[in-house]
Amino acid sequence: MSTREYAVITGASSGIGAATARALAANGYHVIAAARRVDKLTALAAESENIEAVELDVTSQASVDALVAKLGNAPVSVLVHSAGGAFDADSVMDSDPELWQKTFDINVVGAVRMVKAITPLFREHRKGHIVLITSTAAHRTYENGGSYAAAKFGEASLVDTLRLELNGEPIRVTEIAPGIVKTEEFAKIRYKGNTEAAAKIYEGIEKPLIADDVAEAIRWVVMLPDHFNVDSMMIKPLAQAVSHKVYRKPIR
Repeated sequence: MSTREYAVITGASSGIGAATARALAANGYHVIAAARRVDKLTALAAESENIEAVELDVTSQASVDALVAKLGNAPVSVLVHSAGGAFDADSVMDSDPELWQKTFDINVVGAVRMVKAITPLFREHRKGHIVLITSTAAHRTYENGGSYAAAKFGEASLVDTLRLELNGEPIRVTEIAPGIVKTEEFAKIRYKGNTEAAAKIYEGIEKPLIADDVAEAIRWVVMLPDHFNVDSMMIKPLAQAVSHKVYRKPIR
């Protein structure tokens, strides 16, 4: 980078977001690590002088507006929307519509809020890259994953729509769609703290992806030349063929 560029990363307090903050900071970006849990962000920022912790709730327009005010005219060139999650593992008929609302608000509407907030800075500085973290569930659904899959389908559609609407501007748009990624919190939240149920997601998988693997994919697409746009990248552990077919024994 010829000048010090900024990268805004939502959901940066843990998992993929935190790993991406570390990866981009190591590549010279001034990283705005944004999330609700300030204590975790503070610990992350202590790891590198290139990471700045900022409290953010993507479900609150006032919180997003406060972030924009703090940024001012900073040379932001990257937005990674990693804030998201799944909040149930129920069938559609057994599901709670309020949890569907929560899932859509953080994964889809939260992404819209962030894109609308940061894109004016991209336009001001004539350079930008929007990276939205979806899921393999955005491309193929599975039983008891209706709310999450529907939200991620929506987020993937947002990526495609933005690429059409921003065509002709110096703004890249990329979807990163991970499969099974073993992080410290995702499955626990989905199963409401039931650690036994959460552990079953990874049971028997010889080597699931970890947050650092996804962060490396994000780092790679971001660091490509500005004329080079990766539309979508689906990444899965070798043991995972599709969302519902996973080899749960040592690889032969």
